[in-house]
Amino acid sequence: MNFFRLPFLVTLLLLSTSIAVRSEPPYPDPERYRETINAFITQDRDTPLASNAIVATGSSSMRGWHSRIGQDLKPLSIIARGFGGSNMYDALYFLDELVLRHKPRAVILYQGDNDAALGASTEQVMAHFAAIVDTLHTELPATRMYILAVKPSIDRWSIWPAMKEINEQLKRYAGNDPLITYIDVATTMLGADGKPLPSIFLGDLLHMNDAGYDLWTAAVRPVLLPRERDFEPASQRRRNDDQMK
Repeated sequence: MNFFRLPFLVTLLLLSTSIAVRSEPPYPDPERYRETINAFITQDRDTPLASNAIVATGSSSMRGWHSRIGQDLKPLSIIARGFGGSNMYDALYFLDELVLRHKPRAVILYQGDNDAALGASTEQVMAHFAAIVDTLHTELPATRMYILAVKPSIDRWSIWPAMKEINEQLKRYAGNDPLITYIDVATTMLGADGKPLPSIFLGDLLHMNDAGYDLWTAAVRPVLLPRERDFEPASQRRRNDDQMK
C-alpha cells in the first residue's frame, strides 16, 4: 500500500491504528495476500473489464459469491474481488490495488467477520473502515459504497454480540454519510429462534451455500438496482439486458 497517496490525516490515523492493532489483538501481515492480489492484477490485464463498474470486495463470504454474483446482480456490471480470510485492515491495505485502480462508480464491501474472530475491538474495525471511506471519498469523490452487515454463523455464534456491535456502528456511520448505504444481510439469516439457519451453511457451519447466497441476493439486489441501474453505461446495460432474455 502506498501511504503517500492517502490524505495526511488518514495517513496519521492509519499509522497510529496500525501500531495499535499489531498488539492486542495482532492483525496478520496483509502481504500474506500478495500472490492473490497479483493474480487479480494479472486477470485485469488479460481480461477486459467493464468501465464505470461496481467493485465487490471482502472476505471469504464475498469470495464465495464470485461464481454467481454477476448473475445475481444483473444487469449491473460487477468486478468481483473477494479474498478469503481477509479483514478490514487488509481491505484498507489493498484498497489501491483492489478498488481504486478500477475507478468504480460504487463499491460493495463485506468485512468485519474475521476481525471479530481475531478479537479486534469495534473501535479498531471502525477506524479501519473510516480510513477506507476517507480515502475513497478523496480519490473518487462521487463513488458510492454499500457496506454489508457482518453475518451471523453457527461456527462463530459465540461472538455474535461483538458482530452485532460492529453492525450497529456501521449502520450509524452510513446514516451520516449520503454516499454510504448499509445493507442488512444478517437478519434474514436468523431463524424464528433468533439463531442462524442451519440450512444456509456449508459443512464448516461458517461459509454459506447457495441458499445463503439466495438470502444475500434478496437483501442486496432491491437496494442496489434502484440506485445503480441508471448509472450503468448504456451500451453495457443493453448488453446485460440482452443476456438476461
